Amino acid sequence: METKDRGSLAEEMMEDALLLEELRPARRRQLYLMVKRAQDLFLSLLALVVLSPVLLLIALAVVIDDPRGGPLFTQTRCGQWGKEFRLYKFRTMYIDAEERLEALLPYNEMTGPAFKIRNDPRVTRFGRLLRSMGLDELPQLLNILRGDMSIVGPRPPLPREVVKYTPHQRLRLAVKPGLTCFWQVCPARNSLGFDSWVELDLHYIRERSWLLDWKLIFLTIRAVVKREGM
Repeated sequence: METKDRGSLAEEMMEDALLLEELRPARRRQLYLMVKRAQDLFLSLLALVVLSPVLLLIALAVVIDDPRGGPLFTQTRCGQWGKEFRLYKFRTMYIDAEERLEALLPYNEMTGPAFKIRNDPRVTRFGRLLRSMGLDELPQLLNILRGDMSIVGPRPPLPREVVKYTPHQRLRLAVKPGLTCFWQVCPARNSLGFDSWVELDLHYIRERSWLLDWKLIFLTIRAVVKREGM
């Protein structure tokens, strides 16, 4: 996306987002955002310290499973208002995954601009295990510390997806993206279309609160334990 396009996109989204934000009292909204940021900093830092042995073991296993690449994968994603940032993940795909994407596009099982298929041949053996438990997303704790993301919020999309968004779909970028949200804890999420995914994100944006964030955090932990990450 060109710089001018990103600026225009941000302006349009900020105007549209007023339809959502004006439903929330300004003072209450500001207090919620302050508590949410403090919570994000504390929990992400605590998780990085406590899980550091697990993170190191996962990184080692990723390299052993496919030694042609490193343990981490970085990718440009769109955050709040469409601002681009570098997202971190444990690598779950072979190093030529992006080059093979074009050939797989006809088999996309997700409606709309997002791309998802079951049994993606680009995913490594260990990568499937990481994805099934959602552990490939753990390096995004660094994105949360940097302020690019929050623990709870709509998942950050790819720029090539955002340019295809309708004005209504762009509203999901009105808040910081997160590690988890309603779609991630939905048991039947792989059978939901992209429009349903967007409506779940917009429902979160309208109803978000400290209590709702904690509810989604606990539901995410349950999903990880039950291996519902894919």
